[in-house]
Amino acid sequence: MASRGRPAALAGGLVVAFGVLVLVAMASVALGARSVPLSTVLDALTAPNGSSDHTVIRELRVPRTLLGIGVGAALGLAGALMQSLTRNPLADPGLLGINEGAALGVTLALGLFGLSDPAVYVWFAFGGAALASVVVYALGSSGRSGAGPVRLALAGIAVGMVFTAVASAVLRMDSQTFDRMRFWLTGSLAGQTSDVLLRLAPFMIIGLAVGLLLARPLNMLALGDDAGKALGVAVTRTRVLTAVSVTLLCGSATAAAGPLWFVGLAVPHAVRAVVGQDQRWALPYTMLAAPVLLLAADVAGRLIARPGEVQVGIMCAVVGAPIFILMVRRRRLAAL
Repeated sequence: MASRGRPAALAGGLVVAFGVLVLVAMASVALGARSVPLSTVLDALTAPNGSSDHTVIRELRVPRTLLGIGVGAALGLAGALMQSLTRNPLADPGLLGINEGAALGVTLALGLFGLSDPAVYVWFAFGGAALASVVVYALGSSGRSGAGPVRLALAGIAVGMVFTAVASAVLRMDSQTFDRMRFWLTGSLAGQTSDVLLRLAPFMIIGLAVGLLLARPLNMLALGDDAGKALGVAVTRTRVLTAVSVTLLCGSATAAAGPLWFVGLAVPHAVRAVVGQDQRWALPYTMLAAPVLLLAADVAGRLIARPGEVQVGIMCAVVGAPIFILMVRRRRLAAL
């Protein structure tokens, strides 16, 4: 009976997580430099009258909230996929330099080629994310000890710093591009329109769908490549599809909101502490919990600095950095 009750409890937990996400999304729409009553929010969504509050809600806060949901889900799922595939507890799109690679791609598209359409420069983000993945894995797996967690993390930090330095050099050459991207490079959900969301949403949706479909083969690969093969898993195809999903998720999320750290690192660990290692549950839970964290950080950044705001990238770093330090200090990490 206990084994039958656990799936029901986990399914109920998903419903609760979705409800929490809805509540945080409503708070994101209602709270900001000027707070708006929930009744006004509902009126703006159902019967807009053209007032200033309704215009702000529909044209600024709703797109920002939807973007936060998409970016949070993308980064959270990307981190969970990377940690599962590599069996590396430190795998994270920001920590392994993937977000910085995507950011470099966007910087080159805007600074050198003058491409301002998100549907165009997102391809540069994909290329930068893929390049960073290859370089970090090659550096982290060199030598006799192989691709250990700490080696990959150090390689990712080094590669991310190099990519960030190159992006900074490009921005220094063009003051207009620098002014446009300085907040984006910190990581921000502000200033994006619904058009940006619509252009990038297909890439996020495809990446999320592919990632969720990989839950079963990733469960089997957790036993090792040989055991996975014996259970019928196509190891190479699973790795390729995971890489494609991570690239789509990180590239589109970074193109939309800039490089954000620690969302893909902290949330999967918190989720696995609750639901266990089964990716069939861990992945969808992460996809719901990550945007809760991102939107909550975004709302907190707006409230603590009224009438201005603290960018969500800074808020995520404030939350995620202590978690990262605690993970590195855990004794069992050194034995992985």
